[in-house]
Amino acid sequence: MENFVVSARKYRPQDFESVVGQSHITTTLKNAIKNNQLAHAFLFCGPRGVGKTTCARILAKTINCENISAFSEACNVCQSCRSFNEGTSFNIHELDGASNNTVEDMRSLIDQVRFVPQAGKYKVYIIDEVHMLSQSAFNAFLKTLEEPPPFAIFILATTEKHKIIPTILSRCQIFDFKRITIQDTVKHLRQICTKEGIEVETDALHLISQKSEGCMRDSLSILDKIVSFTNGHITYQNTLEHLNILDYDYFFKIMEAFLQQDSAKALLIFDEILHKGFESDNFLDGFGEFIRNLLVCKDDRVLHLMEVTPNLELRYKKMASQANTAFLIASLNILNDTSINYRLARNKRLHIEVGIIKLCYLLQAVQLISDEQTGEVHKKKVTDSQVESKKLRQAIPRLQVKETFSHLTEFHPLTSNSASKSREVKITGNPEYVLSESPIMEINLPKIDSSEKEKVKLTSLKSMKNQLNLPITNNAHSNILPLTDQLVNEKWSEFTNRFRKENKSTAANYFESAQLNIKLPNEIEIISYNIVQLRFIETEKLIISEFFKKEFQTPSILISMKIEDPGTFQIETPLPISGKEQLLRMIEKYPNVKDLKDKLNLEIDY
Repeated sequence: MENFVVSARKYRPQDFESVVGQSHITTTLKNAIKNNQLAHAFLFCGPRGVGKTTCARILAKTINCENISAFSEACNVCQSCRSFNEGTSFNIHELDGASNNTVEDMRSLIDQVRFVPQAGKYKVYIIDEVHMLSQSAFNAFLKTLEEPPPFAIFILATTEKHKIIPTILSRCQIFDFKRITIQDTVKHLRQICTKEGIEVETDALHLISQKSEGCMRDSLSILDKIVSFTNGHITYQNTLEHLNILDYDYFFKIMEAFLQQDSAKALLIFDEILHKGFESDNFLDGFGEFIRNLLVCKDDRVLHLMEVTPNLELRYKKMASQANTAFLIASLNILNDTSINYRLARNKRLHIEVGIIKLCYLLQAVQLISDEQTGEVHKKKVTDSQVESKKLRQAIPRLQVKETFSHLTEFHPLTSNSASKSREVKITGNPEYVLSESPIMEINLPKIDSSEKEKVKLTSLKSMKNQLNLPITNNAHSNILPLTDQLVNEKWSEFTNRFRKENKSTAANYFESAQLNIKLPNEIEIISYNIVQLRFIETEKLIISEFFKKEFQTPSILISMKIEDPGTFQIETPLPISGKEQLLRMIEKYPNVKDLKDKLNLEIDY
């Protein structure tokens, strides 16, 4: 029986033209060969299975070919090409960086580089997985890599460029390989299936390409497995079954349930998905990609980003026409939050089902927001706001009556269950103000003009404050005390005495040593003699302001701060002293304090 060769080896490219999806690399290398501008060191980096080692071998074969074509391709006929294809060439050396990563291995390589090739122009050294070399091996390789013999060329290949030291990177010409697109992978797989006589559906090839995630070697390995599984007849369904991929039909069905706001149907579809053996996170990932594709369908300019078959593209467009963009964006946001919190959830199924229920009723919320923006709900909201404003205006006089006449009699709220006799208040002036279960008295309240009523809004804090202050305005002005120097200083002494009673001597000294002046009819200026005192009083400015407003029964008092030279005015109160000065004064007055200090060996350090 003939030995089986896997497709990844059997259909490995033998020239630059057959390399899939790396035209930017192959074109550069061919032009370098044609113009005789080859670098002495190359670094091929990129994901696995995209053609790094393959391009390195093709480059090594081409530069030693005896009959290079006009398109910079090897002839595959000369002795050098035949020896390379048979694996007997002495000019090409391949090393595995994972198993030859010591300093001794690198020194052995350096010793071989000194010898001139027996046939051909160049000796090519291909070091695969070069990031596995040790730090010492890299350092030993530096000098040779920078100045090799003219006949030596190094080609380094790696999947992890960030692990290579910068001194190596600076000595190489770097080529970044990219992932192979789904279209290129499908095209290449179809060519292989045609050569092998395999019947395959295009949708199945798209599934294989998506599963391989841009790796050609993986896609060829998957193709070999499915060919064995299906006996050479590959369909969309048996590919789904073999690769354990969630069918897009489920996503279309559950999206229809969301648009119909049918939560029961959506939960049943999710239950069916779980019974087929799929994990919950697979559903989240797949459905997130599904909604992303629906968003892409909304604009023809980005339609190529979907990378799906034409039949599936038509289904996406039809579904996207039924869902608006706001709904899709909000759905994607909910799915993203559900996916982020998935690992933290104890009951993962319940966690996802809650997200599904949210998505079922999301369309209704989006519709409400849309209606509000168009003005259909705005009129209702304005009407409700006016009603609430009216209720508030009706409630304000009740609060005022309670606050103003609480000293005359007991106030009974409307919800009171008191057994006292029912009483009534007669209010003249505005017929809107009605109170029950209150003391018998007659109150004259100011009339509110109808134009003023319309100006009152729930969001107008100033208007509410003005309304609350109306009934007590006359009473408040009758208790206002005049601002005089004598009265201000008396109140200031009361303020500082509070700190004395609380044993806050330093604070009291700061306040007592300040001087107060009346600048305007409603402004009190506090003068400090140094910046420390000023900063301290500034921190208490709000308390000082509230104190004077309360004492003089007016909210219009202003407090200002000023600092002056202490020599410009006479300070009647004692200046604040430090702790050290206090101790020295105590020693002068009480000599026993010094004896106690000396016996305890105390030191003054402040």
